[in-house]
Amino acid sequence: MTGDCVVDASVGIKLFLAEEGSDAADALFAQLAQSPPARFYVPDLFYSECANILWKYVRRFGYPAGNARQDVADLLALRLQTVSTADVLAPALALALQYDITAYDACYAALAQQLGLPLITADSPLRRKLAGSGIAIHILGE
Repeated sequence: MTGDCVVDASVGIKLFLAEEGSDAADALFAQLAQSPPARFYVPDLFYSECANILWKYVRRFGYPAGNARQDVADLLALRLQTVSTADVLAPALALALQYDITAYDACYAALAQQLGLPLITADSPLRRKLAGSGIAIHILGE
């Protein structure tokens, strides 16, 4: 997958935590440094979702808090195009209700729909639930 897209927290967090798909996330985000750079869009909730995942790793798996703090700093330094959640909230709720997905996930889908860009996710169930929505959803690494 190349070019402009919407990325969700399931993809962004793989830049910092060694998980399946981390190599694919590294390759995807390397596009931000190309000339011309790709543009990756996120609703502003992306940052709090990533921070919450890091918090869980610190609490549950002994991930060093100092690493989590540095990961947040590095996350904030990424050249992401951030859109206010308020700008996609009404269509997100409609998608959440229609496709039985969380409002959080629906914010990413609504943003992709609004911008006419694909959504890149590591969440296969989300893609299955949004089948037939007309939103292009790609699984990281496929």
